[in-house]
Amino acid sequence: MHSVQTTKHPKGLFVLFFAEMWERFSYYGMRAMLVLYVTSSLMRSDRYANDDVYGSFTGLIWLSPLLGGYFADKFWGNRRSIVRGGFLMAFGQVLMFVSAYYTTQDKVLAHTIMWVALVVLILGMGFFKPNISSLVGQLYPKGDKRLDSSYTIFYMGINLGSFIGPLICGGLGEKYDAAGQPV
Repeated sequence: MHSVQTTKHPKGLFVLFFAEMWERFSYYGMRAMLVLYVTSSLMRSDRYANDDVYGSFTGLIWLSPLLGGYFADKFWGNRRSIVRGGFLMAFGQVLMFVSAYYTTQDKVLAHTIMWVALVVLILGMGFFKPNISSLVGQLYPKGDKRLDSSYTIFYMGINLGSFIGPLICGGLGEKYDAAGQPV
């Protein structure tokens, strides 16, 4: 018997493509506005915004996949880790909006909510990032020739989200302040 080889990719690849694209859009879009938010809306120094907030956030983002990968391997598996990470990231973004809402009323509260939001985002990305790439590989049987091209497609989603996130969010950040008022 001859096996029929297909050149089509599983539908799951495109689900993962869009999930990763929007995650990167969210991450790089928020990063494009983070320092501006801390300096202009929370009225903190540039040094504090760059060193303490941006530096801590970015550094911990790169460490958090160690925790997320461990939890996936020992307890939850890839899919549960991705879903939990996605919910945490969404909740973290909502908290960033809540923080922005309070900048005109209570800067201390807004500042506290911002730090909580960043911690939630760090945890969410830690659970999401190390697991979604391995899930791409699990869509294909061992030795499938489509695997290489699937990662090319997947990484196009990463690059697309990373490219358009700062453009759109940065553009909106230039036109509107943290409370949504025109600048």
